Amino acid sequence: MSAGMTLTRLLAAFLFILVTSSPIPAAEPRDEALWQRALALHRSAIVVDGHNDITGAMTDDGYDLATPSAGKHHTDLPRLREGGVSALFFAIYVDNKFVTNNAATRRALAVIDATHRQIERHPNDLVLCKTAAEIRAAKQSGRIAALLGAENGAAIEDSLATLRTFYRLGMRYLTLTHMQATTWADASTAPPQHDGLTDFGKSVVREMNRLGMMVDVSHVADKTMSDVLDLTTAPIIASHSSARALSPHPRNIPDDLLKRIATNGGVVMVNFYPGYIDPRTAIILEQLQPEIDAIRKQWRDNPARSKAERRKLMESKLPVTPLSVVIDHIEHIIKVAGIDHVGLGSDFDGISIVPADLRDVSMFPNVTYELLKRGHSETDVRQILGENFLRVFTEVERRATAKAEQVSGGAGSKGP
Repeated sequence: MSAGMTLTRLLAAFLFILVTSSPIPAAEPRDEALWQRALALHRSAIVVDGHNDITGAMTDDGYDLATPSAGKHHTDLPRLREGGVSALFFAIYVDNKFVTNNAATRRALAVIDATHRQIERHPNDLVLCKTAAEIRAAKQSGRIAALLGAENGAAIEDSLATLRTFYRLGMRYLTLTHMQATTWADASTAPPQHDGLTDFGKSVVREMNRLGMMVDVSHVADKTMSDVLDLTTAPIIASHSSARALSPHPRNIPDDLLKRIATNGGVVMVNFYPGYIDPRTAIILEQLQPEIDAIRKQWRDNPARSKAERRKLMESKLPVTPLSVVIDHIEHIIKVAGIDHVGLGSDFDGISIVPADLRDVSMFPNVTYELLKRGHSETDVRQILGENFLRVFTEVERRATAKAEQVSGGAGSKGP
């Protein structure tokens, strides 16, 4: 499928309303005894969300996480508490517009700063965590572990020195690309430019291994992912990706690479975005893309453009994706890669349409309930919720070279 159907952020402001306007399929009556068992398990487990984009609102709108925001955002502190979220990766996302303006690193620093300020503002609720052990300690203290993960390798602006600086600021994973290729790695939703990783891209992976920073292969092209798996000496993650066998979107991971990630010891954290996981929605969005592009061309910077786009999207009548589709992706990854290699990476606040019963961060217990309902053991559910990720994080730390910092590539940049 073409990259044009990926409307994840481009349409975020306009699709959100569709969630509340579309009819929800009738749900089966809940088994109350099983629900109480699920809640008890969920509250005692470490629940890790591998990717959350509320950082955009925190950075650009001055949004405070303590402010209830149902109907506007997917994420706030009251609903994180309600959803039993133990650890949250705040996405340090760098849009391509900052890349083209040579402001990628500056943007990343602004988002890091906004995240640090939220943690400082709410010390009773959030604590910055840089290790797997600190996540466990946060759980014991009753606080939510706040972690940083950079989305878009362009954020380092071809500088290993910048990569190391991000690590010192708390960055514990780097998503190598976003929707477009970087100067050193190909993306899944854009024409290839490098046949995977360039030599500098390989040096980035090596340096991440040395530092103990997780390599995130969400968004990357299949060849890039294969190159990473050929090279890395530590387990990798896909912080918010799903199974291509169930939905043939390039953002999802094919079975052959799922198997290689299992051999590598990594973890794939399932994305909740219907445009990726539900083929019905993906087809409609792909068909809709030319009309949206035409509206943008017609109205350009005219404020009326947003109304025209919203009207077109409302007319599209996107189907509501049931929670069962998310569970299907989890189970497929278990079938192909094994129970040790799957987790959760919602993409909340970076996506605009969401599955039924997974409308925001408060609804994570529904995942636990559905997994138990399908017969998964409590041990397996704990692994999916967070233990698989913690194992990978611990192993990445363990394998990191314990030597004094070394400068790779001369001055630590792509150039001489």
